[in-house]
Amino acid sequence: MSESETPVPAGPPGDVLKHALKAFKKRLKLTRLDADSKLGYGPMSRGGGGVVGITPPDQFPAAIWEELARTGKLKHIGHGLYELMPGC
Repeated sequence: MSESETPVPAGPPGDVLKHALKAFKKRLKLTRLDADSKLGYGPMSRGGGGVVGITPPDQFPAAIWEELARTGKLKHIGHGLYELMPGC
Protein backbone atom coordinates (compact mmCIF):
# COMPACT_ATOMS: atom_id res chain seq x y z
CA MET A 1 0.00 0.00 0.00
CA SER A 2 1.44 3.38 -0.99
CA GLU A 3 1.10 6.57 0.99
CA SER A 4 -1.65 7.83 -1.33
CA GLU A 5 -3.72 4.71 -0.56
CA THR A 6 -3.46 5.09 3.21
CA PRO A 7 -7.00 5.42 4.57
CA VAL A 8 -7.76 8.71 6.26
CA PRO A 9 -9.11 8.13 9.77
CA ALA A 10 -12.73 9.17 9.83
CA GLY A 11 -14.10 11.31 12.61
CA PRO A 12 -17.01 10.23 14.75
CA PRO A 13 -20.25 9.51 12.87
CA GLY A 14 -22.53 12.51 12.35
CA ASP A 15 -25.39 11.02 14.35
CA VAL A 16 -23.13 10.60 17.40
CA LEU A 17 -22.03 14.23 17.12
CA LYS A 18 -25.67 15.29 16.78
CA HIS A 19 -26.70 13.36 19.91
CA ALA A 20 -23.71 14.70 21.85
CA LEU A 21 -24.50 18.29 20.90
CA LYS A 22 -28.14 17.78 21.91
CA ALA A 23 -27.03 16.36 25.28
CA PHE A 24 -24.67 19.33 25.74
CA LYS A 25 -27.45 21.84 25.04
CA LYS A 26 -29.77 20.09 27.49
CA ARG A 27 -27.11 20.06 30.23
CA LEU A 28 -26.35 23.74 29.59
CA LYS A 29 -30.05 24.64 29.80
CA LEU A 30 -30.50 22.74 33.07
CA THR A 31 -27.34 24.26 34.52
CA ARG A 32 -28.54 27.76 33.63
CA LEU A 33 -31.98 27.11 35.13
CA ASP A 34 -30.37 25.82 38.32
CA ALA A 35 -28.09 28.85 38.56
CA ASP A 36 -30.98 31.25 37.92
CA SER A 37 -33.11 29.66 40.62
CA LYS A 38 -30.42 30.43 43.21
CA LEU A 39 -30.32 34.15 42.50
CA GLY A 40 -31.39 36.36 45.33
CA TYR A 41 -34.06 38.98 45.07
CA GLY A 42 -32.66 41.31 47.68
CA PRO A 43 -31.55 44.88 47.03
CA MET A 44 -27.87 43.85 47.00
CA SER A 45 -28.16 41.06 44.40
CA ARG A 46 -27.45 42.00 40.82
CA GLY A 47 -28.17 38.71 39.09
CA GLY A 48 -24.68 37.95 37.85
CA GLY A 49 -23.57 37.18 34.31
CA GLY A 50 -25.03 33.69 33.99
CA VAL A 51 -23.50 30.38 33.06
CA VAL A 52 -21.28 30.46 29.97
CA GLY A 53 -19.35 27.18 29.97
CA ILE A 54 -19.96 23.74 31.39
CA THR A 55 -18.28 20.37 31.69
CA PRO A 56 -19.80 18.27 28.91
CA PRO A 57 -21.81 15.13 29.70
CA ASP A 58 -19.50 12.21 30.44
CA GLN A 59 -21.49 9.61 28.47
CA PHE A 60 -19.55 10.72 25.37
CA PRO A 61 -15.75 10.45 25.05
CA ALA A 62 -13.49 13.51 25.00
CA ALA A 63 -12.82 12.97 21.28
CA ILE A 64 -16.46 13.85 20.54
CA TRP A 65 -16.18 17.19 22.34
CA GLU A 66 -12.87 17.94 20.64
CA GLU A 67 -14.45 17.22 17.25
CA LEU A 68 -17.42 19.50 18.01
CA ALA A 69 -14.95 22.23 19.01
CA ARG A 70 -12.94 21.65 15.83
CA THR A 71 -16.08 21.99 13.70
CA GLY A 72 -17.06 25.24 15.43
CA LYS A 73 -20.14 24.04 17.32
CA LEU A 74 -18.45 24.37 20.73
CA LYS A 75 -15.53 26.36 22.04
CA HIS A 76 -13.04 24.85 24.48
CA ILE A 77 -12.55 27.48 27.19
CA GLY A 78 -10.08 25.54 29.31
CA HIS A 79 -10.03 23.19 32.29
CA GLY A 80 -12.44 20.76 30.59
CA LEU A 81 -15.13 23.41 30.06
CA TYR A 82 -16.88 24.07 26.77
CA GLU A 83 -19.06 26.93 25.60
CA LEU A 84 -21.85 26.72 23.00
CA MET A 85 -21.05 28.89 20.00
CA PRO A 86 -23.69 31.41 18.88
CA GLY A 87 -26.05 30.11 16.22
CA CYS A 88 -25.78 26.47 17.23
